[in-house]
Amino acid sequence: MGIGGNTIEQALAALSNMTAGAVAIGREEHVARIARAQAFMRAQGIAALWLNAGTNLLYFTGMKWHPSERMVGAVLPAEGALAYLAPAFEEATLRDFMVVDGPIHTWHEHENPCALFVDTLRALGIEPGARIGIDESTPFFTSDGIRQQAPGYLLENARTVTAHCRTRKSPAEIALMQRAKDMTLAVHVATASILREGITTREVADFIDLAHRKVGAPAGSYFVIVLFGEATAFPHGVSYVQTLKDGDTVLVDTGCKLHDYISDITRTYVFGTPSERQRTVWNAEKAAQQAAFDAAQLGVPCEEVDAAARRSLAAAGFGPGYALPGLPHRTGHGIGLDIHEWPYLVGGDKTPLDVGMCFSNEPMICVPGEFGIRHEDHFYMTENGPRWFTRPARSIDNPFDDPSGLQGQ
Repeated sequence: MGIGGNTIEQALAALSNMTAGAVAIGREEHVARIARAQAFMRAQGIAALWLNAGTNLLYFTGMKWHPSERMVGAVLPAEGALAYLAPAFEEATLRDFMVVDGPIHTWHEHENPCALFVDTLRALGIEPGARIGIDESTPFFTSDGIRQQAPGYLLENARTVTAHCRTRKSPAEIALMQRAKDMTLAVHVATASILREGITTREVADFIDLAHRKVGAPAGSYFVIVLFGEATAFPHGVSYVQTLKDGDTVLVDTGCKLHDYISDITRTYVFGTPSERQRTVWNAEKAAQQAAFDAAQLGVPCEEVDAAARRSLAAAGFGPGYALPGLPHRTGHGIGLDIHEWPYLVGGDKTPLDVGMCFSNEPMICVPGEFGIRHEDHFYMTENGPRWFTRPARSIDNPFDDPSGLQGQ
């Protein structure tokens, strides 16, 4: 049901902008994030953080700046106001992008920005012997440059602070991700409706980008994977274009950005009449996804969610462990400003599930030489346990049954 029957033009015409009322994160929340991080830093004895250009800088300061070979970012002290670092010729542009105010310390092209970083620490009253967290996304050439310029300082991974703050999403973040996921699910429904024998994966991917723009994602698809037939057994795709034929398994994995927050949903179904083999594996995947969701209770270690999915798959004859046919990757990942964030639903991640944490749930079954089945929906942790962002696929025959009214199901 819902697979095929529409032209591309009809499917696009049925979509409309879904972003009304969606509000970007404002300065007030960024200021509150900084205060929360500083309180945690003081409790942990960390004197300052380096926030490199990218999503950590965006999360705490609201500044959108793409990382490059030039050192741009902010020093966040445990006490007092933050300070920005940037090339001198970028100062005016940096001010234009600034959401949370702070002084800008600049360097010219012939100067060493890592030395300026240490000078900034001293200007903030932070002397050698202090613990300094370096943003985990900082390029090696920058972190190594800081190390060379900062003898006596105790440099460490800032993830202790950044992950502590970013893994627990606020209601405003949850709302943006909910809307982005609703948009992508609508795109999935439209995509299934345009399938026809002979359509190529490239044509479908092009449609998905247009559809994301139609529902209000300004940049279209953040990413898209479209696979047919045996290629669906490759979790992240293949290098060649496929052409759809009757009986093919179809796997579509895509997402978009809304005010910097990301959606990521996968649907798998069959074009034509499913075989008993396809039906059996599809149902085993659905059971594993549900087992993971049921295991995701407050205080439970992340790794137990992965273990629950693998137990379900093993009972259905897949695996064990990472063996194929079976699940070759982790059950899920965190999501937010980055498509893959900590913590992870995987063996070895003992992070206890807490309110506000958001995860994908995608214990994919890969059957090499035949097909793969991945159901990917996301959930977030509430005070009462896990809550779906999007309702999981209903059945292999009717994967998009009633895609509205999703929360709490």
